[in-house]
Amino acid sequence: MASLDQVSIVILLGAALVMAGILSSLLALRFGAPLLLVFLLIGMLAGDSGPGQLTFDDVRTTYLVGSVALALILFDGGLRTRFQSIRAVLAPSMVLATVGVLLTALITAPAAKYVLDLNWTEALLAGAVLASTDAAAVFLLVHAQGLRLRPRVGATLEAESGTNDPFAVFLTLMLVELISVGQSSAWHVALEFSREAVLGAIIGLIGGRAVVLALNRVALPQGLHAPFVATAALVIFGAAQIAHASGFLAVYLAGIIIGNRPTRAHNSVVTFLDAATWLAQIVMFVLLGLLVSPQRLLSSVVPSIIVALVLMLLARPLAVFLCLVPFRFNWREKVFIAWTGLRGAVAIFLASIPMLVGLSKAYLYFDVAFVVVIISLLLQGWTLAAAARRLHVALPRADRGPRRVELDLPGQLEQQLVGYSVRPRSLFFRRGLVPSWSKPTLVIRDQRILSPTEADPIAPGDYIYLLAPPEKADALDRFFVDMQPSSAPDPHLLGDFVVSGEHTLGELADIYGVMVSEQQAKLTLADYFDLHLDHAPSDGATVDLDTIVLVARSISGGRVNVVGLRLPEEKEESPPSTRLGSLKRKLSELWSSVAGI
Repeated sequence: MASLDQVSIVILLGAALVMAGILSSLLALRFGAPLLLVFLLIGMLAGDSGPGQLTFDDVRTTYLVGSVALALILFDGGLRTRFQSIRAVLAPSMVLATVGVLLTALITAPAAKYVLDLNWTEALLAGAVLASTDAAAVFLLVHAQGLRLRPRVGATLEAESGTNDPFAVFLTLMLVELISVGQSSAWHVALEFSREAVLGAIIGLIGGRAVVLALNRVALPQGLHAPFVATAALVIFGAAQIAHASGFLAVYLAGIIIGNRPTRAHNSVVTFLDAATWLAQIVMFVLLGLLVSPQRLLSSVVPSIIVALVLMLLARPLAVFLCLVPFRFNWREKVFIAWTGLRGAVAIFLASIPMLVGLSKAYLYFDVAFVVVIISLLLQGWTLAAAARRLHVALPRADRGPRRVELDLPGQLEQQLVGYSVRPRSLFFRRGLVPSWSKPTLVIRDQRILSPTEADPIAPGDYIYLLAPPEKADALDRFFVDMQPSSAPDPHLLGDFVVSGEHTLGELADIYGVMVSEQQAKLTLADYFDLHLDHAPSDGATVDLDTIVLVARSISGGRVNVVGLRLPEEKEESPPSTRLGSLKRKLSELWSSVAGI
């Protein structure tokens, strides 16, 4: 009976821990805290050195759980990555994920050698364990602190943190093999890296396409799509690992393939994996905390702090600045990317590999990684939002998105129903705007289902459902949040071919002779951007208007308030100076009449 009671206690504690993890997500969003540290602390308190007095030294189980958790985290990251958003930053991201990791390890190694009393190979292993940024830690904190980063910076961090783990794992395994065997060669390392990268990419691409095909062809019972995809991700990971390829690269690429193709039950899959990855992180952090010995930490805490400071203040910034030299990033963006190199569970997971194979000083790597992660999450994690705003890489944050309902439609993959509550201050209610790629389908009012025609005019408190492509559902949010007040455009920004976003298309058509319909003529330029962009407006966004191109020059209150005009090239028979002067005069008169100058 005593053994049965022990099983019941384990079930009770496990369930309570899962429940605490679910509730902790609300605290993380509310306070923006690096809450995963709490679960490290729980693991330490539950261990044999804490009041819990649980004896746990099963490194193999920890490595197994860590591998599964990391695979799910990377798959979830790939699933949420829009390829079009990272396509422009693939080159700098890949350089940071490979050369950046190597440089970080090389620069950290001398500090590890002298303060931890290691030889050069062991010091390089310590650097490799700490070299990669943690995708889960980065984006959990970015989301929890309500940051909306500039698109290029956010996309670079997203792609880098999602792809640098495979290289860090490879580098760690190569150095562990070198220490264990005692010899290696540059040719062997290059061959192993090429094989892991190429085979991992092939398995990931084939596996991702196979999952998409299965999702769309096999009629699974409702509710099984999400578990099927999660299990398929682990199958892809395991198959790649058995083939001595990079399973982490394979599963990340598979996630990108699946996330960027139309599939059934996409929303339920994303929701399920969001919960699964959160719980996987909790379990991984608790197990890692159980392996920590506070008494052992005391002997290495001061050298570990020195290594952490060298890593954060010298190695990571220097590697970032060197890697981004060929690319057009300004110094503020480079500083923020350097500061956002948070270390998380990946570093502690990599530090468990030397323990698993029984290297000498294996627990030293683990203890150093543990201290570095805590310092990184506390120092960098708490200051992330302040750094983003101070360095001007954070865009003004709109109100939290409205509660969105998404319903898959059986029999097709191109459209889904997206539902919102209509707010009195929303862009949809005040301006009557919905983007050109969506279609209002039904309205629910006082528990009655109406067509948009029957419900006209739409009233605050109604629930409206629109047909929209699944990949563009997020872009609908900005039409149903409360509009922010727009500031007047800066007169100093206005020139001959830069106008206020409040001008109408009809006014522009009178000057430039572009063709617009009667319905379009009443739209403002800001409205036109909202209708034709499949994402929130950003600086530099363009839309075509007949023969000219409109360019967003300034954003205020989530809308375009200054618009640049890119004119068509002049024909040879048209005297450029005469026409240009006429356009300047007309535009000047137009702006003067509207702005009162």
